[in-house]
Amino acid sequence: MRPSPSGPDPLDVLADPDPVGAFLRAHTLGRRVALRTSGSSDRPRRVVRTTRSWTDSFDAVACLAGLDAASRIWVPGPSSGTMNLFARVHATVLGAALVADPADATHAVLTPRALGSLVATGARPPEHLVVAGDRLEPALQERASELGSAVHHYYGAAELSFVAWGSHADDLRPFPGVDVLVRDGVVWVDSPFVAERYDDADLRRDGSYVTAGDRGELRDGVLRVLGRDDVVVTGGATVRVADVEAALGGGVVVLGLPHESWGAVVAAVVPTGADVRDLRARARRTLDTASRPRAWFRLDELPVGDAGKTDRRALAAAVAAGRVPRCEPGA
Repeated sequence: MRPSPSGPDPLDVLADPDPVGAFLRAHTLGRRVALRTSGSSDRPRRVVRTTRSWTDSFDAVACLAGLDAASRIWVPGPSSGTMNLFARVHATVLGAALVADPADATHAVLTPRALGSLVATGARPPEHLVVAGDRLEPALQERASELGSAVHHYYGAAELSFVAWGSHADDLRPFPGVDVLVRDGVVWVDSPFVAERYDDADLRRDGSYVTAGDRGELRDGVLRVLGRDDVVVTGGATVRVADVEAALGGGVVVLGLPHESWGAVVAAVVPTGADVRDLRARARRTLDTASRPRAWFRLDELPVGDAGKTDRRALAAAVAAGRVPRCEPGA
């Protein structure tokens, strides 16, 4: 890690057996910290930030999520995910209790995948659910609400911290104190909560605005995030996987599958229970020829990385190796 522009090297809090304590010590000492990105699209790297770029957002998060010292917070994900480490640090600063059993919790901090698993049990979830790390579909938010939970969903990134907050992925508005722009389909933010730099390079900046490379749309104050700029080049056409996933919905994961003649074809991995006939018809209605999946696969359990996001590299390798069953042509 290269030295900070001023002061000692930033503290890699995840190298400490007590990441929360390491963060708080760095805050007391005025030291910067280094945190790893999730690596869902690119190889994980570290971002360098001041501790205040987190702590200055605590009041807004507490207000939006209904958190206070009496809260009991369940955070099942690992601290290697910045959303989980943030939640644990915030709880400690608030004086709130971190609990190991969701039945004891007033609040839970979950990825959409973890929320789906919790809802599937039929048990009553905690009163407040803070969901991040991936897109929260409105249907899953509605199911959790029907079980009696207030659902809070946010979009952020290791580089940017909080960008937008709402109840689900189609209800995201800029986080307090954050100005959001979409330029040429890319989300840019001007925010007091962003990191300073990567450990080996600067962030991507344009004046006071910074981007993590996510694509999106901003209409009537509502931000719709479409994901990172991953693409499949097929027969000379460039297909953005986020566009195909947004068109198909329903938890479909889109990948590029190697092809001798075309270089690659678009492939779709669908979850158990999805109606593949309906998805094929939707693809024909909404996608151009190059963007339509040419191969369809079904998988009960998608591989996930440490941060709780789909591990696209592992999934692509499993598909290419023939370890994921194809859907029958008529399905």
